[in-house]
Amino acid sequence: MAADPLKIPISLYVHLPWCERKCPYCDFNSHEQFNHEDEAPYIEALLEDLRIQRPTTLNRKLASIFIGGGTPSLFSGDAIARLLAGIDEIWSISHNTEITLEANPGSSEVAKFRAYKLAGVTRLSIGVQSFDDTHLSHLGRIHRAADARSAASAAAQIFADWNIDLMHGLQGQTPEQALADLSEGIALCGQHLSWYQLTIEPNTRFWSNPPLLPEEDDLSNIQEAGASLLVALGMEQYEVSAWAAKGRLSRHNVNYWQFGDYMGIGAGAHGKITARAGEVIRTQRSRLPKDYVANIKSGAMPITREIPPEELPAEFMMNALRLRGGVATQLFTERTGLPMSVVADVKAGLCDRQLLIDVPDRLQTTDLGYRFLNSVTAAFLAP
Repeated sequence: MAADPLKIPISLYVHLPWCERKCPYCDFNSHEQFNHEDEAPYIEALLEDLRIQRPTTLNRKLASIFIGGGTPSLFSGDAIARLLAGIDEIWSISHNTEITLEANPGSSEVAKFRAYKLAGVTRLSIGVQSFDDTHLSHLGRIHRAADARSAASAAAQIFADWNIDLMHGLQGQTPEQALADLSEGIALCGQHLSWYQLTIEPNTRFWSNPPLLPEEDDLSNIQEAGASLLVALGMEQYEVSAWAAKGRLSRHNVNYWQFGDYMGIGAGAHGKITARAGEVIRTQRSRLPKDYVANIKSGAMPITREIPPEELPAEFMMNALRLRGGVATQLFTERTGLPMSVVADVKAGLCDRQLLIDVPDRLQTTDLGYRFLNSVTAAFLAP
């Protein structure tokens, strides 16, 4: 049996790779020295990239668009309008397609919010990280707490759907300060919060010069107290770091975690596409903007890698089990083309250890399993 791509939803990820200044914790593909003269040729390259890859979608309906970076809000409203109009020409955008754009809280970006809305953006994601100026400085952020509050106020007036990103476990941060950040974030945006612990990643400035972070006990206390606060204020955890009020989940993010398909366009963009015969293909574009534009001009397809069948169970579980409510068992076969029998023994063993819920129609961790999610998903790795 093979996966049927026509039954798998597909989204579009658009990468805008420039930042005003790269943060010391960031390991995303982002580059400084943005020049507004780069806007037009880069937008045209993105649209040509979409034309090149469009046949791989098999005319499936576009479920959502996510414009990430980098700092997409460095781009003008006119540039985003051209981008979305071009996407609509190539791959029709329906009236209910969720279109998210990541934005920084700086004053120049906030001034563009209304233009983004007019361009067709339906959902804004604001990278606040903290409401404490000292912590923002330690994180290398170029905005201040007052900018974050202004951005939240503007977003609430312009967008029906929007979210805030917050970090915890910051240098010198006490549990009380972390909860104060979280409380303010919920008060400003009680519909969706991404709340995650700062981690030190390779190939970042923090990796070579790490900050002094809170002790493990403090980190655990922050996590537990924060989760209790979010629940008490009506937020539901639907993914490891994502909390939302009822009906406010990010559809684009949910598609990722449910092992749906997504095309990636832009410098360094990744994608996952289920081909006509059911093969699951990972795609990647070159990371440097100048190389990316040159490759697109030459008509090059992205670098591709077919995921071997023996790797698909772990790939699926590493996504699906991040969802707090898990997924229906049948989704495993629909998205991988594999029968449940290939993971039956592993699932049974995890159920015996009370790490997975022991029901036939659901793949979902227990509370204990969610605490040790990496160990649970590692159990599905091929020998």
